[in-house]
Amino acid sequence: MSKPTHEPAILQEPRRHRYLRLIALFKIGKGVLLLLLGVSLLFLNARSRWMDALSTWTADEILLEHSKAVDYLLSRLQAVLAGGTLRATGFLALFYTAVLFTEGIGVYMEQRWAELLMVFATAALIPLEVRHIWHHPGVVGALILLVNCFIVWFLYRVLRRDKAKPHVRQPRELVETR
Repeated sequence: MSKPTHEPAILQEPRRHRYLRLIALFKIGKGVLLLLLGVSLLFLNARSRWMDALSTWTADEILLEHSKAVDYLLSRLQAVLAGGTLRATGFLALFYTAVLFTEGIGVYMEQRWAELLMVFATAALIPLEVRHIWHHPGVVGALILLVNCFIVWFLYRVLRRDKAKPHVRQPRELVETR
């Protein structure tokens, strides 16, 4: 027989549940932030009035007719706000919010399908995070990458460990009622 490999302390029973719940709350927190972003991008209809007010104030304060650069930047900002770019970003944020909430709630309830979903969804975004850090290095981006790599590693180990143990069905008990 082969000798079982050493199991890290983080994967042992009481700690494993704690880390799963912590990961689930992290994903739910990210979902709440994305929900706020998506709702603000889609449903705050005062953007055009706000931009008009900002343009008028800027024109009065810095004598806009003498500054072509500021005029250009404000017109580009108005074009982005009036176009569909923010609307598409809002829909994407709401879609990913649904994925994060599904992952978070499922992992909090320790459902195997949610752990699989989280491994695949998080691992699929790691190459994008690496590319982002490559072009825009920063501490926050590196920290997010490390957290997501830890989540993928931890859930992979949990899933692999649980797969090794056969699932034993509990026998049903018959209870007499009157």
